[in-house]
Amino acid sequence: MINRLKRESDFNKVFSKGKRVYLKTLAMLYIRSDQLKIGYSVSKKHGHAVVRNRIKRLLRAAAREVFKDYEAPLYIVFMPKKSDEYSYDEFLKDIRSAYDKLTSVKCCTK
Repeated sequence: MINRLKRESDFNKVFSKGKRVYLKTLAMLYIRSDQLKIGYSVSKKHGHAVVRNRIKRLLRAAAREVFKDYEAPLYIVFMPKKSDEYSYDEFLKDIRSAYDKLTSVKCCTK
């Protein structure tokens, strides 16, 4: 099970000091920490609450599949880019690409 990033102070730390990786459908921010936690930031420009919650569900499902065996101590935040449609397959492909970039960075391996 992947722990979720929930506290505003943790999100602010990632937004202010984190490194950014830009992909086709989303942006990923990450920073070293004491354990792996993943957060999702979906702004109101994506639509009303039902749409934003659906996007977060898709992101959580894709991240759960990709990061199930990842144990590096990081705080990670995924932020989707504005789009007309959001698909699980696109998010999965980009999160896998982000995972590959994280595993290739020396600071982010166990």
